[in-house]
Amino acid sequence: MSDKLKRPTLSKHLWLIYAVSVILLGVIWYYEWILGIIMTVLLMLSFYYTIQRERKRSDEAEQYIATLSYRVKKVGEEALLEMPIGIILFSEDYTVEWTNQYMNQFTEEDTIVGQSLNVISEELIPMIKENNEEVRIRLEDFEFQGIIRREERLIYLFDRTEQAELETLYQNEQTVLFIIFLDNYDEITQNMDDTIKSQLNSEVTAFLNQWSQDNGLYLKRTSQDRFLAVGTKEILQELEKTKFDILDEMHEFNNELDIPITLSIGVGVGNAPLPELGKLAQSSLDLALGRGGDQVAIKDDSGKVRFYGGKTNPMEKRTRVRARVISHALRDLVKASDRVIIMGHQAPDMDSIGSAIGILNIAQTNQVDGYIVFDPDDVTTGVNRLVEAIKSEPNLWQHFVSPETAEDLITSRSLIVVVDTHKPSMVVSKRLLGKSEYKVVIDHHRRAEEFIDNPTLVYMEPYASSTAELVTELLEYQPKGEKLKMLEATALLAGIIVDTKSFTLRTGSRTFDAASYLRAKGADTVLVQQFLKEDLDLYVKRSKLIERTEIYRNTIAITKGAPGEIYGAVLIAQTADTLLTMTGISASFVIAERSDGRVGISARSLGEINVQIIMEQMNGGGHLTNAATQLEDMTIEAAEALLKAILDEYYEGREIE
Repeated sequence: MSDKLKRPTLSKHLWLIYAVSVILLGVIWYYEWILGIIMTVLLMLSFYYTIQRERKRSDEAEQYIATLSYRVKKVGEEALLEMPIGIILFSEDYTVEWTNQYMNQFTEEDTIVGQSLNVISEELIPMIKENNEEVRIRLEDFEFQGIIRREERLIYLFDRTEQAELETLYQNEQTVLFIIFLDNYDEITQNMDDTIKSQLNSEVTAFLNQWSQDNGLYLKRTSQDRFLAVGTKEILQELEKTKFDILDEMHEFNNELDIPITLSIGVGVGNAPLPELGKLAQSSLDLALGRGGDQVAIKDDSGKVRFYGGKTNPMEKRTRVRARVISHALRDLVKASDRVIIMGHQAPDMDSIGSAIGILNIAQTNQVDGYIVFDPDDVTTGVNRLVEAIKSEPNLWQHFVSPETAEDLITSRSLIVVVDTHKPSMVVSKRLLGKSEYKVVIDHHRRAEEFIDNPTLVYMEPYASSTAELVTELLEYQPKGEKLKMLEATALLAGIIVDTKSFTLRTGSRTFDAASYLRAKGADTVLVQQFLKEDLDLYVKRSKLIERTEIYRNTIAITKGAPGEIYGAVLIAQTADTLLTMTGISASFVIAERSDGRVGISARSLGEINVQIIMEQMNGGGHLTNAATQLEDMTIEAAEALLKAILDEYYEGREIE
C-alpha cells in the first residue's frame, strides 16, 4: 500500500471550514484574547479529532481492499481450476500445454498435457485450422460446445449434454405420417371371387396390423388399397435401420398366399404442420409409384428424399384405358396450342429421337406445326446413321430445329413435350421450359427427385420398355390423319429394340403389341439393323476394354478404362451390355473417362441387383436393370473405390432375392 493511501486526508470542505475558523479566531484574538485562547484550544481539539477519524476510516478501507483482493484472487483461481467448464491451452503444433482439472475426468490417464488435441477429438484440429470460432464435439457420453480463441490458443468447453438430450428427445418425438399403398391391388382383385377377395383383405390387414404393432405405429385402413399410419421420427429411424424389411416380408407373405401383391410407402417427416406432412407423404408415395412401386420414399420438409427397396422388376399394370385417356388429353392440348415444341435428352439415343418423331406425327395429325429441338453438335455415334437417314427425308428433316431457333419459334401458347426424360438438367434446352406454361412429360424411366416444374400432363410408366413404346400406343388412339411414314415407324421400332436389347430385357406383352403395330405401318427391321451396325474400330476398342474386367463378389463384372484414354458414352454402355451376356455375370459396371472430362459409369443387371439404386447414390439414375452416372473431379480409381463401397453396403444391408 502506498504512503499516499496510508496518509489521512481531509476533504476540501473541511479544509475550507478550518480556514474560515482560523480567520475568525484571529479576529477574536484581536478584540478578546482570553476568548481567543479558549477558541484556539477548542479548534485544536476539533482538528485532532477529525484527523483521528479520517485515519481510522483510511485503515478500514485499506483492510477492506486487501481482503477483497485476496478473495477475488482466490475465487479466480478456484474458478479457473474447479468450475465445470473445460479450459485448454494448446501449442502451435496443437499439443495440449495446460488444462484445468475438469478435463481430467474425460481421459483414462491422469493428464492429457503433452498430448495432441486429437486425444480429445479428431475433429478439433481441422476445425481450428478452418478458423471456426464455435464447434460441437463429443467426449465419452458428453456433448460440448467449444469456443475457440485461436490467437490465444485457448479452448473453452461448455457442457451441452442436457440440451442435446432435450433436442434429441424433441426430434425423436416429431410426428411422422406414413401412407401405405397396395401397388397392384386393383389388377389382382379385378376378376377375383368375392370370398377370396375378402380373405385377401383380411390377411393383408392382419399382416400390416402386426407390423404396425411391432413397431409402435398407429394404423388405419382408409380404402381397399390404402392405409394411413402415424408414428414418430424415432420409430422411422428404427425402420430405416432395417432398410424397411417389411418389403421383403411382404414378398414372403405373397409366397404364402401365392398372390403377387406388393406395397409402396410414402413418408412425410419434418418440423412442419400436419397438413404439410400429409402433402409430403402423398408426394413421397407418388414418387415411389412413379419409380415402379415396391419401395419406400421418405421426404422431409427440406425436400430431400431417401429411397428403400425397389429391388424387384416392376409389374406391368398400365392399361389401354389409361393410354387412351392420355392420348385424348394430349390431342386436346395439341389442338389448343399454336405449335408443338418437342425435346428429348442431351446426347439423344434411338428411343429419344424415335419417340420425338412419334410426337411430331401426333402434332401433324391434329394440323398443328411441330418442331423437334435437335443439337447437331451433341450427336453420338450410335444414332449417326438414323440422323443421316432423316436428313435424306426433307419433309421430315425440316422439322428438326436448333435450340436457338426453337426459342424464336416458341410462344406462351406453345406446347412443350419432353420425351425420354423428366429431369430439367438433361433436356436439350433448359431455357425453353420457362418459355411456356404448357408442358407434357412422357417417359419410361423411374421417377427421380429432380422433376420438371408444374407439368400440365405427365405420362410416366416405368413398366414400359421404352418411351417409343408409350408413344406408339398414344399414336394408336389419335384420329385418322397424317399417316405414319416408313422411316418414322422404323425410328420408333429402333427405339424399342435398342432399349429392350432386341426384346430380351424389360419386355412385356404390350411391347410386342407396339412392335406389331409399327411393323404393320411399314417399319423396316432390316433398316433397323443397318442403324445398329457397329464400327470395327469401336468393336476392337470395346474388346480391349472387356479384357480389363475384374470379377467382384463372384458375379459382378467391373471394367475400368485405360488411364488417360477417352471413351464415348455409347461405347461404355455397349461394353456393359456385352459383359452382361457372359456366363455367371449378374451385373456389370464399366468405368471410363469421357470426352467432357468426367468419369462415366454405365451399369447393367439382369434384375437381381437394382443398379438404379446404386447409381443414384453416385448422383445418377436410370432403371432397375439399366442405369448410369457421370462424376466430376474424380479419378477412375476413386470412382471404382466408391462403387465397391456402395456395392458392399448394398449387399450387407439388403437380402438379395
